[in-house]
Amino acid sequence: MHDPATEIAIFSTCPPSASVEPAVFRRRVVEVARWSERHGCRGILVYTDNSLLDPWLVAQLIVESTEALIPLVAIQPVYMHPYTVAKMITTFGALYERSIYLNMVAGGFTNDLRALADTTEHNRRYDRLLEYTTIIKRLLDGETVTFGGEFYRVERLRLAPPLDHALRPWIFVSASSPAGRAAARALDAVVVRYPTADDGTTVEPDGNDTMKGIRVGIVARSDDAEAWRVAHGYFPEDRQGQLAHALAMRTSDSLWHKQLSRAEPDTTPYWLTPFRNYKTFCPYLVGTYERVARELARQLRDGVNAFILDVPREEADLEHARIAFEHAATEVA
Repeated sequence: MHDPATEIAIFSTCPPSASVEPAVFRRRVVEVARWSERHGCRGILVYTDNSLLDPWLVAQLIVESTEALIPLVAIQPVYMHPYTVAKMITTFGALYERSIYLNMVAGGFTNDLRALADTTEHNRRYDRLLEYTTIIKRLLDGETVTFGGEFYRVERLRLAPPLDHALRPWIFVSASSPAGRAAARALDAVVVRYPTADDGTTVEPDGNDTMKGIRVGIVARSDDAEAWRVAHGYFPEDRQGQLAHALAMRTSDSLWHKQLSRAEPDTTPYWLTPFRNYKTFCPYLVGTYERVARELARQLRDGVNAFILDVPREEADLEHARIAFEHAATEVA
């Protein structure tokens, strides 16, 4: 496995399956995965929640439709035992010789968790996540695992077949709260944040050399007016979406969700209209290649080396984003 702290990695995001006909969704997943690979993405985020299709089967579709793109699968401990996660990863490795990366999710929509009879308090969910992910990592490292935690217990548990060392996953943790950051540090995980303003506070020192990431959408073009025309075409004002966002705020205990909602609507350089209209879950950078590149370069200088982009609407979005990243790399160099 490459050392994640020494390289820049760009990920796209898989379209969500909610409110989409299965056949249409399948075609869309294959299309977006192939765009992502064609334009140099290392991997692709696959969401999970109660309303979506199983992310492991979506990941299989992605793997079978591409040559090297790595699914970054969202993992919620409530859904499956840690042994099952490790078994899925080693099975993908055995069948496809492909890595699966893990995006560890501690929380979610409270209605989803309540339906699964999970009433664990916010910070305690990160304690659970730490135990859960520790077992997964030790199994994937080839250990025979005996673990007696508060949430999970296993006795001389071993993974078969063993995972090829080169296919061990990167672990991502969204970490907006102190509890999340502490769990990410303990797991030596990629710490993912949601930037809100050009104020130099996006990335805080974490006391280790783990990879740092941000979740952000990009609409970049050679002309500023054209970039904004495309952005407003993708995300027009939507009153129904604003009401859905307000409802989501009442049913989510996500700290980053609340932080973005409190941010100024059009804080430069981040555009929050898509988030506030419930069309996506991250802020956007919009403008010329140079304008977008300036903010990407600032993030690079602050130690960010993983970028999880939003779902592309068309292949050109990834092509233009790649140009902005090239400008940013030149600026930093």
